[in-house]
Amino acid sequence: MKSVSTRAIALSLALAAGMTMSGPALAQDADTVANTEFEAENDPFIWLEETRSDRAMAWVENENELTIAALQTDPRFEELREEALAIYNADDRIPGVSFTHYGMVNFWQDADNPKGIVRRTTLESWRTDNPTWETILDVDALAEAEGRDWVYQGMNCLPPDGTRCLVSLSDGGQDASIMREFDLETLSFVEGGFELPESQGGASWVDENTLLVGRDFGDGTLTESFYPFTTRLWTRGTSIEEAPEIFRGEATDVSAGAYLLRDASGTVHGRMAYRGISFHERAYYFEVDGEWVALEIPAKANPYGIVDGHLLFSTDVEWNDGEQVFPADSIIAVDLEAFKADPNTTDRTLVWSPQERQTKRGASTTANSLYVTLLDNVRGQVLKFDYVDGEWVSERIDLPENASVGVSTASNETDQIMFYSTDFLSPGTYYYAADGVTPEPVKESPERFDATGMQIEQYEATSADGTQIPYFIVRPEGMEDGGSTPTLLYGYGGFQISQVPSYLGTTGRMWVERGGAYVLANLRGGGEFGPEWHQSAIRENKQRTWDDFIAVAEDLVERGFTSPDHLGIQGGSQGGLLVGTAFTQRPDLFDAAIVQIPLFDMLRYQYIGRGASWIGEYGDPRIPEQREWIEGYSPYQALNSGEDFPRVFYVTSTADDRTHPSHGRKAAARMAANGDEYLYYEDMTGGHSGGVDNEQRARLRAMQIVYLMQQLMDD
Repeated sequence: MKSVSTRAIALSLALAAGMTMSGPALAQDADTVANTEFEAENDPFIWLEETRSDRAMAWVENENELTIAALQTDPRFEELREEALAIYNADDRIPGVSFTHYGMVNFWQDADNPKGIVRRTTLESWRTDNPTWETILDVDALAEAEGRDWVYQGMNCLPPDGTRCLVSLSDGGQDASIMREFDLETLSFVEGGFELPESQGGASWVDENTLLVGRDFGDGTLTESFYPFTTRLWTRGTSIEEAPEIFRGEATDVSAGAYLLRDASGTVHGRMAYRGISFHERAYYFEVDGEWVALEIPAKANPYGIVDGHLLFSTDVEWNDGEQVFPADSIIAVDLEAFKADPNTTDRTLVWSPQERQTKRGASTTANSLYVTLLDNVRGQVLKFDYVDGEWVSERIDLPENASVGVSTASNETDQIMFYSTDFLSPGTYYYAADGVTPEPVKESPERFDATGMQIEQYEATSADGTQIPYFIVRPEGMEDGGSTPTLLYGYGGFQISQVPSYLGTTGRMWVERGGAYVLANLRGGGEFGPEWHQSAIRENKQRTWDDFIAVAEDLVERGFTSPDHLGIQGGSQGGLLVGTAFTQRPDLFDAAIVQIPLFDMLRYQYIGRGASWIGEYGDPRIPEQREWIEGYSPYQALNSGEDFPRVFYVTSTADDRTHPSHGRKAAARMAANGDEYLYYEDMTGGHSGGVDNEQRARLRAMQIVYLMQQLMDD
């Protein structure tokens, strides 16, 4: 039943006080109205697109107070928070490492180092139970000294020695970051060294005194998606404003830039450049005698690495080069020296093509070999590729069957490589192979929950058009097929990103151990079965993703695993949009919905955050024909349908400069105005990737589980 909530009353007072009515859109992360051209019609909540304005933040603070009162005062909250925090901060976690010239490097967060430390050890020490670590960078100490909420975003070092690096730091977890030069011999920032102000984009080393830089250089250097489209060659000791521009894309691109074509040894073979025509399409260029030559390859093909004197390409579409046809999802090789002489007249050879239900998920290289992680019916395997006696040969690495497996880290200097394996109930195991082909288990993560009696099953649901949609369900011992089991269904279904089994960790401890079931859906729009699985559910066909998710939910009910009163859904980003479409299209099917860092107002998404970059996935609502596709499912507008929606839990971050918190804010405000019950919580930091420290992550996870318990477990 709908009722007038305290939120609705507060919102009405805010509107009456002039906190709206129609305000123009904000192009990015600004706090003031920027462009009247994009004024939204009939949207009284557009002022919530003002990221940190006083009125928007007052609304956020009020919402947070109400949600904290509803969830953190629940007697189960503190116990759940402590359970999550104990897992996140556990001293016996396996420290993941990367092979580098300067040691085995790890980024570590715990109770004593909430923002984290970058540290290194030797391979021999890492393999012991108690490695000896040397701290490279203490992010907590740096943040305290500078009075900034620094979040570590990585380190890019000059090969092959790797002693000069660029450290990326984000303020509060947003995507935009600063970059500073760091010396790994002195373990300190270089005084007077390279330093780049906050921006999207990146930088890469040419040599010790030169960088290729793609950043915000001022007016006319960012696309409408707010990514750089120019690249400059910056020499030490000169002003970056005077650095010559070496490549320029178009303002209509998603992004554009130039980089060096380097092999695993660090040898430079030339300059490459690209233009992001859409999120899924790129035009590539190679510099020949000072001129950029456009590569004659499909727009959905891209360079994939250098191995054994060959440049590899991957293609997401069928590639007809005039002499032969390569299937979609193939790996294709060209002789590197021939390519450098003339990039468009080289002979191409097939390295690998997928069998039915197979797709490649990622690739890594050692000094001498290529390793490709595959999915075979959403089960993992790793293949090693080498060019031997004029042909490409492969062998499968001996890793566990029916698990998620992949490459953890690979050495550029030797054949050393590490693999991992995991599934829903098995904590991660690391394997080391000195020769690249004979893995031996070296470390296994401790169990974080009691999996006794739990079972993993795979089923298929029939979507609206008859397509079979696989999903996994993890069920507790003694679960009856009577429809009373509290069940959490998770999905994503976009951008060719695959959802694969992984250890449940906190979900296993906090949810499944307490009698809940967990379901992972493999929806079209994702990449679980190759590029076609993705491309069949984008743009005008995006409704197929939403249909697939609903079909899985219906199948769970039909099989007696659960019922609408006990079924909840969760997803973030594109997954937040997925959850929004599901509960607005089928409010009768769910009693809980966690909408995290979502896209939601799809008729204005191109003006909010980085929304314009995703037009290749969804379409452009400025074009009438495409607006019609999107209008049919946009959750924000669907909230006015008068349906009796479940009590939704929206989760966003003020620091999210990618999807932007206004999507969730406006959805909550509209539900308040309609008298619908909901919860809204916005973290001040964390960005699009979630919490910046383990305390924040534990608090948020406990709130989510309490919400699910209130909705799905409590009478």
